[in-house]
Amino acid sequence: MRLSDLPKGAPAVVDHVHDAHAADPIAQRLRDLGFVDGEPVRVVAIGPMGGDPLLIQIGYTRFALRRAEAARVSVRTEVTA
Repeated sequence: MRLSDLPKGAPAVVDHVHDAHAADPIAQRLRDLGFVDGEPVRVVAIGPMGGDPLLIQIGYTRFALRRAEAARVSVRTEVTA
């Protein structure tokens, strides 16, 4: 599942950041910000009328990402017991 498709508030973990091409600066920046395999992530808020930006929390830090940037991040949902 893509981070951009994750429902608001649903817990997930980062699986992978997809590179659009070799040496993709946006994908590298996302990894530098902490979007790495196994890191907990959730969508905190969504822009007006379901648009941009998405407020994403990764660990204890929050970032505003465009939906296109969030679509580069694959996540897996956590099963809560």
